[in-house]
Amino acid sequence: MRANIHPNWNPEAKVTCACGETFTTGSTVPSIRVEICSKCHPFYTGTQRLIDTAGKVERFKERRAKAAAAPAKTKEAPAKKQKREEKRIQ
Repeated sequence: MRANIHPNWNPEAKVTCACGETFTTGSTVPSIRVEICSKCHPFYTGTQRLIDTAGKVERFKERRAKAAAAPAKTKEAPAKKQKREEKRIQ
């Protein structure tokens, strides 16, 4: 290996989560800050927490409700469409 090209390895790097959990791991940086860890991630906890600061989830649910409540548009019958095209050609 070439000398002086590899970063320094910290075997005791401290990882701090936004939930307050801390643990150590090996890394090239001495400390790491993360937003979600295994103690607060929904996959590992079995709970679903939505982090929604701008109300995007509620707006999405409202749009879905409107779409479900709105009547579906019916397609124009092929015979009417054909007559209209014939009229346009003449």
